[in-house]
Amino acid sequence: MTTATREPRTAGGAVNRLAAILSARGIDPHTRVLAPEPEPATALELADARIPPRYRHALADHPRVTAWVTAITAAGRPGPGGAPGIATGPSLLIAGPTGTGKTHQAYGAIRSLLAAGVRLRWASTTAADLYAAQRPQHGTDPEQQLWRLARCPLLLLDDLGAAKQSAWTEELTYRLVNHRYNHMLPTLVTTNLPVAELRDAVGDRVASRLAEMTDRVILTGRDRRRHDAS
Repeated sequence: MTTATREPRTAGGAVNRLAAILSARGIDPHTRVLAPEPEPATALELADARIPPRYRHALADHPRVTAWVTAITAAGRPGPGGAPGIATGPSLLIAGPTGTGKTHQAYGAIRSLLAAGVRLRWASTTAADLYAAQRPQHGTDPEQQLWRLARCPLLLLDDLGAAKQSAWTEELTYRLVNHRYNHMLPTLVTTNLPVAELRDAVGDRVASRLAEMTDRVILTGRDRRRHDAS
């Protein structure tokens, strides 16, 4: 009686059997199968990682905000691939009572620029965080942080006038705004204060420059963060 021999059930044997099956089907078993490369992240997707979660889907829908986005896009300098980049241009002051959507519109404007294909290096800070970062802290360089914001192609300065003001904070705000004013760098500024009261809050030098460098958007309505009592 003839006894059939079988290849031992080892890992090597399994590989050999699989190679034989592939060869029988006309497939080279040594062909390297490459995993598909991941799609490159868009500028908007990268920006959303930096935008606070509450505003990651913000849309700029106020006509004067969308007009500003169009103006900045049109003024951009062509860069690699022909995509426009931020150049000099007007700034935007968004004013209105608490909870009327000022920060929402500002982040929506940034997202709209990115969606339009503008190559955009941007930064954001609240006025309160700006002042806090300028206080002496171990291991930090406040001057470097200030100039990083002053020179950034696009800056969102949120809640101007909301923090307690002093001669020191007024000087910091002046240095930041004056550099951006002189170099005509687009700046998004939001404030809870009526425009007429900005001078008292941030000083005449800052208010004068904001008056010239910014287009104005005034938002009205109730505080959308508060829910009606049921």
